[in-house]
Amino acid sequence: MHAIWTEMLTPGEPLIAKVIRTLIVYVFLLVGLRAAGKRELGQFNPFDLVVLLVLSNTLQNAIIGNDNSITGGIIGAGLLLAINYIVVRFLFLHPKIDKVAEGDAVVLVLHGEMIEGALKRQLITKAELMSAARRQGIDSLNDIECARLEVGGALTFVLKHPSSDEFWRKEAMERLERIEELLTQRR
Repeated sequence: MHAIWTEMLTPGEPLIAKVIRTLIVYVFLLVGLRAAGKRELGQFNPFDLVVLLVLSNTLQNAIIGNDNSITGGIIGAGLLLAINYIVVRFLFLHPKIDKVAEGDAVVLVLHGEMIEGALKRQLITKAELMSAARRQGIDSLNDIECARLEVGGALTFVLKHPSSDEFWRKEAMERLERIEELLTQRR
């Protein structure tokens, strides 16, 4: 085999070392991201994105060691995917453990009023909350019945009054029902 192919395909570390390294890094990331809060998972600002990008680059070598081979990279990536599949499947089959690992959704706005303590604990500013609301077509906190930071890090909003789309959909359905009723009476 040509030297280039040998260098590209021959792993520089034993397989067991890759498995142990990958397991340690995976557990570290799970614990670290959980400790950092849900915000890291769903509501990125530029600082959060920079931290995650640098974190992934920093931990790359911890997973593959002094191995620059294609095979070593594929083994490390494959192990990460396999470990993640096993953990997600395990948590799916054990909802009580999943609840402990994932935590609960956090209410940030209730009846149009911000819950300052919840925002502070989740490190979400009013500007970030309002930006997420505007992305969903909500202009004022007064329109929000409830806003939650979900387990996966997404912000969800429930409006006090139906949105204009919901209003028109309901109106159209009522009119269709009246038309059907009239047609049924004529038969």
